[in-house]
Amino acid sequence: MKLAADLTAFAQHLGHDFSTPELLVRAVTHSSMATAHRDDNQRLEFLGDRVLNLVIADAIFAADPNAAEGELAVRYNHLVRKETCADVAREWGLGDVLKIGRSEMKSGGRRKTAILGDALEALIAAIYLDAGLEAARAAVLRLWGERINTAASETKDAKTALQEWAQARGIQPPRYIEIAREGPDHAPVFLIEARLETGEAAQASATPKRHAEQAAATALLQKVSA
Repeated sequence: MKLAADLTAFAQHLGHDFSTPELLVRAVTHSSMATAHRDDNQRLEFLGDRVLNLVIADAIFAADPNAAEGELAVRYNHLVRKETCADVAREWGLGDVLKIGRSEMKSGGRRKTAILGDALEALIAAIYLDAGLEAARAAVLRLWGERINTAASETKDAKTALQEWAQARGIQPPRYIEIAREGPDHAPVFLIEARLETGEAAQASATPKRHAEQAAATALLQKVSA
C-alpha cells in the first residue's frame, strides 16, 4: 500500500518509516469515517494507551530516582491524560491528517481533545505493531520531548490533578471525608477518604489534615488510572 502524500509527509516528520503503511492509515481514521473496507482507530487506541502508560511510567521512574511514589503518580497522570495527548497531537500536526466524517469536520473534529488524544494513542499502537516496543518508546520520547523532564515543575498537587481528572470526564469534584482522627491534640493523625461520585474511593493517613487529603487524592489517582 502506498501512503497518500499528506501521510507520507507526516510519517517523515514523525521520524518513523512504516513497513506496514495500513497501520498508519487505520491510526488516523476516526469512527465517523469507518466503512466496510476501512477500519477505525478505536482498537489501536486501546492498545496505544497501554503502551504509552508503560513508556511514560518507565521514563519518569528513571528520570528521578529520588521521587516518592506519590510524586511519580502525579507526574504520570499529568503526562498521560487525554489533554496532554491532545496537546502533543496538535504540536505534531496530527489533526491535519485525520480522516474524519463530514459531520465531525463541520463541528471542528480536527481540534477536539478526545479525537486528537485517541488518535495519538492509536498512532503509538501503530508504531508498536509495526516495529516493536523500542520503536514505540523512541517515538513517545520524541513526541513528548521536554515534557518528561519538566513534569516535576509543571504538575499540580494531587488534589488539583484529581479535580481536573474528574472535570475532564464530566464528574463532580471529589469529596474528602474525615474517617478517623487519632493521636494527641497537638499532633493528630487524620484518616481521610477521597471519594468520587462514581463510587471510586481511596484512603490515606497523615498529619496535618491537608497532607492526608493530598495522600488520599494521590491514592485515588493511582486507582482510577490503573
